[in-house]
Amino acid sequence: MVKGNTVVKEYPKSEIDQLSDLMDEYGEEIKRLAYTYTKNWQQAEDITQEIFISAFNHLNDFREQSTIKTWIYRIAINKCKDYVRSWHYTKTLLTNTFYQKSNSLSPEEEYLESEQKEQISKLILQLPIKYREVIILYYFKEFSLEEIAVALDSNLNTVKSRLRRAKKNLETKMDGEGGDYIG
Repeated sequence: MVKGNTVVKEYPKSEIDQLSDLMDEYGEEIKRLAYTYTKNWQQAEDITQEIFISAFNHLNDFREQSTIKTWIYRIAINKCKDYVRSWHYTKTLLTNTFYQKSNSLSPEEEYLESEQKEQISKLILQLPIKYREVIILYYFKEFSLEEIAVALDSNLNTVKSRLRRAKKNLETKMDGEGGDYIG
């Protein structure tokens, strides 16, 4: 069973229950991550199923050298990269999936904020995948730089460099469009 970020072995917990626990805790996050790669909800759902099947099949291989969350994200990122390499997918607009709606804003402020977020989302989708994934994991999924390095199987300095380049790239794109995106 999964509790927090660790696997707890409880008997006689069925294998199906263990899979269900993983899906309940991480399913929506993983589906959103898959969407950032596929830009297609149906494909993201299919990949999410593949991710959890793979995680379930390899649950006994989990060595607790990282958190279960990082381990599942690593599986997810690898599956998504496989998808991107194997399929030529069409670009669609990224919806406000990553953002939480605030109830304290007026309708006008909500509209302006949603427009701003949509523009930023479009710009993020224009980034190369190696920059996009770092931005998403750091800012939207709130991974630490160390967790990103583990999830992407990259050197920590590589992650730092990609994050810096991604931010610079976004700033350049924002300046080019004449927008003041960051309030």
